[in-house]
Amino acid sequence: MVVQDFNACFVGEKGFSEVYMKEITLKVEGMQCGMCESHVNDAVRKAANVKKVTSSHAEGKTVVVCDDKVDVETIKNAIQKDGYRVGEVSVKPYEKRGLFSFFKNKG
Repeated sequence: MVVQDFNACFVGEKGFSEVYMKEITLKVEGMQCGMCESHVNDAVRKAANVKKVTSSHAEGKTVVVCDDKVDVETIKNAIQKDGYRVGEVSVKPYEKRGLFSFFKNKG
């Protein structure tokens, strides 16, 4: 099959990117060390298709970057199943930060 209109493949109702990313921050109690962080990260990766996950026992939080379709409850339940307590959860749109992101909103 030959595609005549290149843009038709990538431009949808939402613009060039049909997949929106979100950043989920979860307060996690019970992490004591780096190994605990690894356990939480592995549990999240096994439960959902995420792009990035980082945990900090010092800050008591886990940050997950995933597409908008990933269910927050699935991630929360996976962490709790490993014996950790999940408190406050916040979700916000993810904006990729990079070298040129500084110039993104400049006119």
